[in-house]
Amino acid sequence: MSDAAKKEWVTESLHAHYAQRLRVDEMLYDSNTEHQRLKVFQNGQFGRILTLDDVVQTTEGDNFIYHEMLTHVPILAHGNAKRVLIIGGGDGGMAREALRHTSVEHVTMVEIDGGVVDFSKEYLPMLSDGAFDDPRLNLVINDGAVFMKENTEKFDVIIVDSTDPIGPGEVLFTDTFYGHAARSLTEDGIIVTQNGVPFMQGDELTGTLRAFQALFANASCYLATVPTYAGGPMAFGWGSRSDKARNVSLEELEARFAAAGIDTGYYNPEVHKAAFALPNYVKKLFP
Repeated sequence: MSDAAKKEWVTESLHAHYAQRLRVDEMLYDSNTEHQRLKVFQNGQFGRILTLDDVVQTTEGDNFIYHEMLTHVPILAHGNAKRVLIIGGGDGGMAREALRHTSVEHVTMVEIDGGVVDFSKEYLPMLSDGAFDDPRLNLVINDGAVFMKENTEKFDVIIVDSTDPIGPGEVLFTDTFYGHAARSLTEDGIIVTQNGVPFMQGDELTGTLRAFQALFANASCYLATVPTYAGGPMAFGWGSRSDKARNVSLEELEARFAAAGIDTGYYNPEVHKAAFALPNYVKKLFP
């Protein structure tokens, strides 16, 4: 028997007719929290991998793609984002990227499961990369839907970094949640959402866009390819009250990116513009 055959594998069965397997070179953490089963393991290709109920949440190797595209696209499209709200994102990766913008004065991060934050600090410190110690970060342990309903503050950018719409994450995909979020945006505010892989999870994107079309003058999505979110490019929902942020010129984005002075592995202004070019199978998912 080969060494590969002897190794343990984690099988992600998120989709009804398709699964992916990731080899466990070393299991670093395996425990049940109040909400879900957490695992962190070492993999030769992706480094440390975090799963919730065996569904990949983030990896040391490719998390930069997801986190960069959900932060830099809305922040640089906005052009003057001072206050950012992150719903979810317990591993700290989203806060890490948002806080790289020195122009961002305040980030509120709302995570339902304090256990995710604690063990991410211990087992995945490279994901937050010091974000939890940044004085601009306000970490709130609460249900994102409850927080959104009760919130009275205004934000320039809202990032919904949710799990898939099963279990605790399900409530973050409802029209009511998005309505509360829209109320919490400034006039030029932008909301972006994680909407899965549309080739596999088309209903997820359609549902978000249906809500966004009722709430925002500009409702769309953009794409990025994240290897461990398998099944094609991933979709990120986009909602804003005007077309202004969506139509920022390449030259202006380049100027803003240069002024931000951040080093990225995936994002650049050309990718930003191109991400909104959608294949027809994705366009057909628009309500």
